[in-house]
Parts: sequence; structure tokens; C-alpha cells
Amino acid sequence: MKIENAQDAVLVRQYLLGDEKGLEILITRHKQRIYSFIFSKVMDRDITEDIFQDTFIKVIRTLRKGKYNEEGKFLPWVMRIAHNLVIDHFRRNKRMPKFQSRNDFDIFDVISDGEESKEYEMITSQVHEDVRRLVEELPNDQKEVLIMRIFKEMSFKEIAESTGVSINTALGRMRYALINLRKIIDKNNIILTR
Repeated sequence: MKIENAQDAVLVRQYLLGDEKGLEILITRHKQRIYSFIFSKVMDRDITEDIFQDTFIKVIRTLRKGKYNEEGKFLPWVMRIAHNLVIDHFRRNKRMPKFQSRNDFDIFDVISDGEESKEYEMITSQVHEDVRRLVEELPNDQKEVLIMRIFKEMSFKEIAESTGVSINTALGRMRYALINLRKIIDKNNIILTR
């Protein structure tokens, strides 16, 4: 089998063994899809080119550090890096929602600076979609409280009444849900905020 036809995982392994051609083929194979994804978010060719370059710089650094363990899911991993760099771009340009942590655990509250934009809406919905996927990995009792609190905007008193537990139990479940979410985020190298 010619190297050009090799699966992504094989090419990653070859690159890790010192064969630069493996990475070159991967970049060529996926360039159009990654570039189009970035461009669809930033709508500027120069910025797209910069983010595309930064994406592969990060890919190379991560591979060289031996921190790649996506097991054959190279493209989704690279798309996640590109997505995070797009978010970083908008944050630097003050067009991003900010996340704040308050005592009542509303860490995913989106604070608007009044500048509604296409990018703002796109990134907000993407972050919310990412958070929803992460929430699915939580134990059911924690997931239930987190969904009621964040997505349904229920008070802890309402959550306690709805689930038949004490307010302290609802608060505890929320606390553990957030701790577990952070572990999932760290384990998967996900960047929701800087």
C-alpha cells in the first residue's frame, strides 16, 4: 500500500517515528476541510490562513510532546484545535461571550457586552453544544441538577422540590457535577474558555 493511501492513524505513527512525509500527507488530505471550517467562522482569508497555520503548529507541538492519543480520530482532533483557536481569535478581539464563576455555580452564564454579532451567536451556540455533550457524560443525578440549573434556569429551591431532595443535596450534586465536568474537560483537552 502506498503511503498516500494510508489511514490517518498510520500516518500519525509514521510522523512520530520521524517520517515528515506522514504529516505532510495528513495536512494535504485535510487542508480543504479544516481551512473551509475556519473560514466559515471568521470570514476573512488572512485570519483563516493565520489560524490554519497556528492549528498545525499546535498539532506538531502536541505530537512531538507525545500527548496525542486520539486513536485514529485525527481529523476531529485537529478540528477541535482549530475550533478552539477560532474562539481564542474572537476573545482577543472582544467579540466573545465571557464566562464567570459565582457562588451559585452559574459558570456557564454568558455575559454580553451588547455587541451581538454573527460570530458571537455562532460561538455561543457552539460552546453550549459542547457543554451539552459534556453534560451527557455525567452521572444521572448530577446531570439532572445541572440541566435544571443551567439550561432550565431553575433555582436550587425549585430543583430540590422537583427532585424530592433537600436544597443541600441539590447544591452538593451541582458541586460534584461541576467537579466532574472539569475532569472530563481536562481529560479531553477541551478549551471552553481561556
